[in-house]
Amino acid sequence: MSTLAMPSRRPLRFLIAGAANTAFGLAIYPALLLGIPELHTHYLLALAIAQGLSLCFAFATYKLGVFRTRGNLAREFGAFSGFYLFNYAANWAALPALVEWGGISPLIAQLGFTAALIAGSWFWHSRVTFREPRR
Repeated sequence: MSTLAMPSRRPLRFLIAGAANTAFGLAIYPALLLGIPELHTHYLLALAIAQGLSLCFAFATYKLGVFRTRGNLAREFGAFSGFYLFNYAANWAALPALVEWGGISPLIAQLGFTAALIAGSWFWHSRVTFREPRR
């Protein structure tokens, strides 16, 4: 077993995967906003597309690169998606308020959501999504 595959290395792999997921997530939203002019006006549609793409990318990196489970794909994806669905709902509720009423740039508002998501995701995914099966 390689040293990186050992469970004690899981937090390091999580940070590496999280950095990749964060980079992807932070890049895809502005890429959509700036690359497709219609989405600049419809920033919530850009958010939905970016979040869907980011969800699939993150699930793959955590499942394959961090936790390396061989468990039930549907259960894991459901638990993984549930965590992010909660966060997306909060994001969808707050982003328009921050942008329209608060005058904050959509990009800056998204950066704030990303920071809060990082800490919570380790606890959720290590204890719920990709937990070791009970014997």
